[in-house]
Amino acid sequence: MPVVDVKNLAGKTVGQVELADDVFGVTPNQHLLHEAVRHHLAGKRSGTHKTKDKSEVSGSGKKLWKQKGTGRARVGSIRSPLWRHGGTVHGPVPRKYDYALPKKMVLGALRSALSAKLAEQKLTILDSWKLDTHKTKPFADALGKLHKETRTFLLVESGNNENLERASRNIDGVTLVPASGLDAYDLLRHEQLLLSREAVAKLSRALSATKPEVPVQIEAAPATKPAAETKAAKAPAKKAAAPKAAKKPAAKKDEKSKPKAKKG
Repeated sequence: MPVVDVKNLAGKTVGQVELADDVFGVTPNQHLLHEAVRHHLAGKRSGTHKTKDKSEVSGSGKKLWKQKGTGRARVGSIRSPLWRHGGTVHGPVPRKYDYALPKKMVLGALRSALSAKLAEQKLTILDSWKLDTHKTKPFADALGKLHKETRTFLLVESGNNENLERASRNIDGVTLVPASGLDAYDLLRHEQLLLSREAVAKLSRALSATKPEVPVQIEAAPATKPAAETKAAKAPAKKAAAPKAAKKPAAKKDEKSKPKAKKG
């Protein structure tokens, strides 16, 4: 794996980082680079060209003279394409020039462009893009400390950085793009490539052919209780039976019961 020094904005080396071979160490493919640039430029064409046909030019629609008997050629309108100021036949119309390029070709061209920058020693990795201010002059001085004779820079950042965006937008020849929007055309158009350490990691994950498999972490399910205990828990607790009252002893009947008095 190629090893590249990591610098800060002051131009001092603060560490090293290993780059992926299948992203920054491939042999540049000139054909893929040509197709990527052609695809990018075709998508930037506006395609707003337009000419007027016979139905759109100004002029009367009256027949100039009768069809027969004059000895002249027959004609129906002064807006005919054969006449001066007439309509245009098969002229250009608004259209789109962009076309679909296979994803493998786009990724291959991006790998080739990154590898070419590293081989030409025009790739610099920075520790971070943390700026104290959004002013342009301090940032321009920092770029001068990194590369004095370079005129065009391509800055790549992984996240939102308002200070970096505002400080770099007024410098001629400096372009800031996110890591997800990096294009082979921008890499070839700029002389020096400046990447943050986070952007390098993001590009390596996105462009590497051998992506490490991340194990899926499954949370343990809560422990289940036996069915008997569950039913017992759900069933309402039975109230304790109240003690039965002691039965009163029945009164003993007299052995000789008195006869009932007869009604007179």
